[in-house]
Amino acid sequence: MSTPAQGAQRAIILFAHGSRDPLWHRPIQAVAEAIALRAPATPVACAYLELSTPDLHTTCATLIGQGAKALTIVPMFLGVGKHAREDLPALMTQMRQHWPEVDFQLQTAVGENPRLIELLADIALG
Repeated sequence: MSTPAQGAQRAIILFAHGSRDPLWHRPIQAVAEAIALRAPATPVACAYLELSTPDLHTTCATLIGQGAKALTIVPMFLGVGKHAREDLPALMTQMRQHWPEVDFQLQTAVGENPRLIELLADIALG
C-alpha cells in the first residue's frame, strides 16, 4: 500500500455490512461523527455492502468528487468472514481499476485490531 501524495486530500470510509433496520446504522454513524469531531479537516463517510445505501462505489465517487485523492477504507467487521476475506478485496480491485489515480488503503477489519479486542474485554469486565 502506498502513502498519499503530500498535500493530497485523505478521506475515510467506514465500510459495514448494512441492514434494513435503520437503528442498526447508529453505531457506524456514531463512529463517523466521532472521527469528524476529532479530525474536522478529514472527510469521513459510511458505505455498506448490502441492504443499505450508499454502497462503496457511490461513497468513493462522492468523496473523489469532493477532491479526495486518497481513501482509507475501514472494514467495520468484528469477525473476518467471507465479506471481509473475499467480497471487500474484490470491491477494492474494482475501485482501484475505476480510479487508478486515487490511493486506496484498506485497513484490517476492526475486529482484528488488538486495541479493540482489549477495549471489548474491558467493557465485558465492567
